[in-house]
Amino acid sequence: MNTGEAWQNLILPEDGRQSARALDVQRGVCRYLGKLGHASLTEFTLASGRRADVVALGGKGEIIIIEIKTSLADLRADSKWPEYMDFCDQLYFAVPQDFPVHELPATTGLMLADRYGAEVMREAPHEKLNAARRKAVTLRIARAGALRLSYLADPEVGLL
Repeated sequence: MNTGEAWQNLILPEDGRQSARALDVQRGVCRYLGKLGHASLTEFTLASGRRADVVALGGKGEIIIIEIKTSLADLRADSKWPEYMDFCDQLYFAVPQDFPVHELPATTGLMLADRYGAEVMREAPHEKLNAARRKAVTLRIARAGALRLSYLADPEVGLL
């Protein structure tokens, strides 16, 4: 990961792209993942340059990506989500309770979520990453998480 990529994964700008509803779903998903013992990061930039809404690292090294959708228009406008499958063992969509879930691809997992938590409605298929990709993604997650924590303690970290 070069310095530019490190900063991309470090700062979580309020770019206005996430609606209040999407942020509520994100919060619920992260709470759910935390209860499972998974460490999660939001707005995580993959090596491909794509940004996953939520990435989670489980205690056994499993990697899960969760794509948040709050409207049918958002889903229909998104053609990038299949690319996430190359960077995780499982891929889920997380949506609010009133989302038309029959429109979601059956090849992914499904979570219903609100600001208080999430529930898995359909397990995602397990597509085990190869060892080299797993190591690369895990290191990227670890570095992004450590940089974010360092930045909270000292916003000038990395600028020295």
